[in-house]
Amino acid sequence: MSSPALPESLTGVGVTAIGMAMIRARETARPDHLYQDPYAQAFVAAAEREFQDSSADAADVWATVGRLVEVFYQGRTVGVRMGDDSLREAVAAGRKQIVMLGAGLDTHAFRLALPSSVHLIELDVPELFAFKERVLADEHATPTCRRSVVPADLRGDWSAPLLEAGFQPQMPTQWVDAGVLAYLLREQAWQVADTITALSAPDSRFGFGYIPLDAMARRVQPVPGAARIMPGMTTQAAEQERGLGPDAPERLEQTGWSTEFRELAPIAASYGRPLANPSGGGSIIATRQQDAGAG
Repeated sequence: MSSPALPESLTGVGVTAIGMAMIRARETARPDHLYQDPYAQAFVAAAEREFQDSSADAADVWATVGRLVEVFYQGRTVGVRMGDDSLREAVAAGRKQIVMLGAGLDTHAFRLALPSSVHLIELDVPELFAFKERVLADEHATPTCRRSVVPADLRGDWSAPLLEAGFQPQMPTQWVDAGVLAYLLREQAWQVADTITALSAPDSRFGFGYIPLDAMARRVQPVPGAARIMPGMTTQAAEQERGLGPDAPERLEQTGWSTEFRELAPIAASYGRPLANPSGGGSIIATRQQDAGAG
């Protein structure tokens, strides 16, 4: 059996997936954990084992990932808890269709005890699922809800395979950006957002992070090796080039959404995890209005 491709291409969204698994494993091990992910350490162990054999400088690259985890742990682990709470809120409100954009290695369908009436659809690149599904099988993981996997690149046509996976456009949907939009060029990110608008029934919700990318760049720049594994995210120009941009709420409101900003810092404090250096980031929750057009 050939090795999964993910550890061999530990860059961009790949490093985000592994880094986030490291963060979730670290948080799970804390006695005061904000959440638990019983599969996170299995992903980390499998990725490290296979990646270390993939190239001569693998150890240096892996060490860089660890340094980046130290930089982002505090804010990103609070972000995971915020995302978990948002999904629970969605299910409590009656939404039974969830789409994870850039699902990465998180295991919401397995660890949140979502009811069987919920259909959770994960989208990510094929090489990530080749790795993820094998590790989950090795762990004998069983989802509590209906789970569908859609291997697709968000920079291409992903609506067709989404529909083939059983997505129902007439149902209110909880759309979750797991962080991938910040890595896309501005035009690509808005193509994703426009597709979401076209596929969203009234009362659908679209949640995505607002991260001041210039602040991220300042934090990442001093990390040795960061430019190699986070290409394009280590310069302040990222603010103008990537993601939906700071005017995303206004643009979405022009296409039939209402928006709400949830700042990370006060929520982190409410969890008992005050941020040492808050950047002003948080989450934007957009809700599709009843009188919105068909996109």
